[in-house]
Amino acid sequence: MFDAEAIHAQFPSNIQPNYHQEQADGSIQEKKEYLWGYGSGVAAATTPDYGDMVLAEYTQPFNENDVTYFRPLYQQSVATLDQFPTHVTADAAFDAWYVYEAPARHGGIGAVPLNQHSHAFYGRAADGTPYCEKGLLMQPTFQFDHTYGYRAQRFLCPLLCPEPTGGTCKYEQFAKGKGCVKDLNWELGGIQRVTLDRNGPLYHAVYTQRTACERINSQVKELGIEHPKVHNGRSVAHLNTLIYLVINVRALQYAKFINAGLLSCPKGIR
Repeated sequence: MFDAEAIHAQFPSNIQPNYHQEQADGSIQEKKEYLWGYGSGVAAATTPDYGDMVLAEYTQPFNENDVTYFRPLYQQSVATLDQFPTHVTADAAFDAWYVYEAPARHGGIGAVPLNQHSHAFYGRAADGTPYCEKGLLMQPTFQFDHTYGYRAQRFLCPLLCPEPTGGTCKYEQFAKGKGCVKDLNWELGGIQRVTLDRNGPLYHAVYTQRTACERINSQVKELGIEHPKVHNGRSVAHLNTLIYLVINVRALQYAKFINAGLLSCPKGIR
């Protein structure tokens, strides 16, 4: 399993939130604390015998969206594993077509909650073909390279394309003579994103693995990732890497402890 999650921490910088400090004489003095923000993204995997391991980590300024962590984390994870992860899971902040594209190309799924981002929802057939406002399967026409970087498929009104059927529709676009027109992401990941069965057992089994990152995040917070003693971005990134290495060293020590117990002979057996 592969999981990705970003945590955000505040470190010393030039943003100045105010707080108040009580003085010895009882008066209140306003203080300013200098802060900047960095986020730390992590990809983790869990083995049933040894527990959680960090596959990849990435640090960048806090103003970057969580989904921007995905590609560097995924690339590092592939290099670490020396193979492509079959499944990927992450929270709704990672609901982007290219997150699904990675596992879809290798027979897996992206177990990520659907986030419509306030866009209207419309039905899809099992192959991704959309239904029109009247509830009819729309007619595919041609594909093209979308300006957003994916291969798109254009669908037109089934009452008008490929030939007018004589049917009518109350939808306002039909009255204008062109009917529904939808340009949809037709990459493997784009199709999987909207056709994935999020109620099925595979989805739930994979999505459950997302807690690996939460457990890793809990450990790194205890190691002080939110309050580093360094004062520039590169140093913060290096310190974060060291913290994640400590997590993996602990996991390795635990694995060696388990293996030593399995390999040792009980007394009286030679």
